[in-house]
Amino acid sequence: MSSTRATLVLQRLRQPFALHPYAYRDHGGAHWAAQALGVDLHLVVKTLVFVDDTNKPLLVLMHGDAEVSTKKLAQSTQRKRVSPAAVALAEKVTGYQVGGISPLGTRQPLPVVGQASLATLPTIYLNAGRRGLLLSIQPQQLEQALTLTWADCRQPTE
Repeated sequence: MSSTRATLVLQRLRQPFALHPYAYRDHGGAHWAAQALGVDLHLVVKTLVFVDDTNKPLLVLMHGDAEVSTKKLAQSTQRKRVSPAAVALAEKVTGYQVGGISPLGTRQPLPVVGQASLATLPTIYLNAGRRGLLLSIQPQQLEQALTLTWADCRQPTE
């Protein structure tokens, strides 16, 4: 399987990871990836692109079974407001297609906020830079490969 910018970053930093290819499905998201790989949706990480009130992008890493609270995200990053980025902007700043966006090897260096509870998991699965390809890694190893801030930005369940 050919490398991606994300896997090259981890290889260069000598961070161990495993690749998990699956049959990508349009609009299947984390739910489909978890089902296709037979892993718990809570361990699958969505990489989401947001913009702040000055249109500066940032990445958010969130559990596959949770949503981002824009209010909590704005508070934890000292921004007035944040909102999901448009697809075109997300693809431009990351260099990846939506559905395959990885926090590793982005075209532009971007701040990354990880949902704090991800740090407590033994292994997480995140996009490896291509649709239909996840990588598994320990959160602490991901932290060594990225400038990553842990924060509670999960939308409370009702």
